[in-house]
Amino acid sequence: MPNSFNQSDSYLATAECVTEGHPDKLCDQISDAILDAMIAKDPFARVACEVSVAMGMVIVLGEISCECYVELPEIVRRVIKDAGYTRPEYGFDYRTCGVLVSVKEQSRDIAAGVIQSLESRTGEAYDDVLDKTGAGDQGMMVGFACTETPELMPLPITLAHKLCRRLAEIRKDGVVPYLRPDGKSQVTIEYSRGIPRRVVCVVLGAQHDPGVERGIIERDLFEHVVKSVVPVDLLDSETACYVNSAGQFVIGGPVSDTGFTGRKIIADTYGSAYGHGGGCFSGKDPTKVDRSAAYMARYVAKNIVAAGLAEYLELQVAYTIGKAHPLSLSIETFGTGKVADEVMLELIGKHFDFRPEAIMRALDLRRPIYRQTAVYGHFGREDLDLPWERTDKAQTLRREAGL
Repeated sequence: MPNSFNQSDSYLATAECVTEGHPDKLCDQISDAILDAMIAKDPFARVACEVSVAMGMVIVLGEISCECYVELPEIVRRVIKDAGYTRPEYGFDYRTCGVLVSVKEQSRDIAAGVIQSLESRTGEAYDDVLDKTGAGDQGMMVGFACTETPELMPLPITLAHKLCRRLAEIRKDGVVPYLRPDGKSQVTIEYSRGIPRRVVCVVLGAQHDPGVERGIIERDLFEHVVKSVVPVDLLDSETACYVNSAGQFVIGGPVSDTGFTGRKIIADTYGSAYGHGGGCFSGKDPTKVDRSAAYMARYVAKNIVAAGLAEYLELQVAYTIGKAHPLSLSIETFGTGKVADEVMLELIGKHFDFRPEAIMRALDLRRPIYRQTAVYGHFGREDLDLPWERTDKAQTLRREAGL
């Protein structure tokens, strides 16, 4: 993490991503597909859905309270099919995998705190509408933005996501026909005084058909993935590229590795160089502040940076279960702020409301938009129209800050 950008020496930052065929990401997508199906029929459904995959089995677990019915096994199989597990020779496919469902209603104790917040129960509420919904859990959430990329995201995670998306594209389009669904990327960037200077190394793991020579895989992936994603000015003669460095990668997906929802939370957000809250996002309805408050924190951070108030901004917010108002909110600009932190905090308090009900209304979160976020990151997604990625407050913030 940068320390006010006063370093005289360079430092390294690394981030990773996985494709939609990776076992953990398969679980994230199934969890969010179930959430979308529920919330499409009942916008006030309370969903906490977790999934595990292993060999030929998918297990759906969780607590769901809603006024609708959806066919869970059908959703599971559709996601697996979309991810590319369509052939028996992969050892795992959507037609033959077993689906086990163990789902119950949300705890009445938790539900009571969500439906009627602590403020409402104690008479401290001053807004009957926005104060009524309590946070669905305790915890801290983090939002971040910086000027390293047009998406206002850290460069390592941006490149890692784009590498995996490109890996999936060339598989689906038949550009490299021997690829299979599972895959990974990793990127290490060298920085000097906070500025990305060069790519130190790129790592790609790509599942493939048997009998393909490693040299062919290395050539194809460098040509069709690395060169199409990594800016040429960041590559030099010392940049290393590792493709399937363990050897062949024929056995992949749930056959080779058990998957669980929520095991790629750093890949979902900003990479390892910046903070992360305690929980994952996938499978959780927006009353769970693990998800909704993290989205709001990104929205705030992105607008602050887009307004030019800071080049880097990390925001942390904390909640206790059942209470509408957050317990704390703090920011860190790593020495890049153009105005005092107190000014930024005052503007945040004026223009952004972190109560769960206010977040859900401001970002229109009670709708089925979540499965699309379950792979290739929740933030910096210029390919998706996500409300927390908008910078509609930036001009107002800049004007009121006097810049």
